[in-house]
Amino acid sequence: MIRRLVALFAGLWLYGFSMAVMIRAAVGLDPWDVFHQGVTEHVPMSFGTVTIVTGAVVLLAWIPLRQRPGFGTLSNVVLVGVSVDMGLWLLPEWESLPVRLSAMMLAVVLNALASVLYIGAGLGPEPRDGLMTGLVRRTGLSVRLVRTTIEVTVLATGWLLGGGVGLGTVVYAVAIGPLIQAMIPLVSGWLPGFAATAPERSPAEARAAAPEPEGLGYDDAAVRPGP
Repeated sequence: MIRRLVALFAGLWLYGFSMAVMIRAAVGLDPWDVFHQGVTEHVPMSFGTVTIVTGAVVLLAWIPLRQRPGFGTLSNVVLVGVSVDMGLWLLPEWESLPVRLSAMMLAVVLNALASVLYIGAGLGPEPRDGLMTGLVRRTGLSVRLVRTTIEVTVLATGWLLGGGVGLGTVVYAVAIGPLIQAMIPLVSGWLPGFAATAPERSPAEARAAAPEPEGLGYDDAAVRPGP
């Protein structure tokens, strides 16, 4: 359990820091962070605070879906927001385009590594992934359709609010899945989160297939997701 907790907290902290690097790169964010950034344009809150509030609201949507958060889910809501704000405080704003592009690519790699760690810990899904798996189970619609609908909706909403869409958005969408898939073998031997993942499944599907966290599982989830 100690190993899993270390992986969880390291993954969540690294996830938030990778978000901060992506923001400082200023060449486009992933869909949910486009939304978070768009909201910060209209409310007197930090990026991290908006991330925390959004995660809490998403968790409320789990109630009618009969999803139950794990310890990792609740930790995710708080720690990622704290980490991204600390990262933004520590990191400077970069002017050089080559530096910003390099930072963006580094951020995507770090995000993938962070995802592998917190998913591998097997202590509960990320709130937004749990929303998707709950909708898939309750509606019977495909994972691809539900995930695409959610992410297109938050991306479009964030863009309309003023969030940054750009090359980084495209790179993230294209690269994050293959990077997570490539990194799974690094942790599959010592973390349980990918134990039930068949080789042909996508990395996103592994999130839903991950075993229930002990004592705090999400209500007999049997669906598979797909950032």
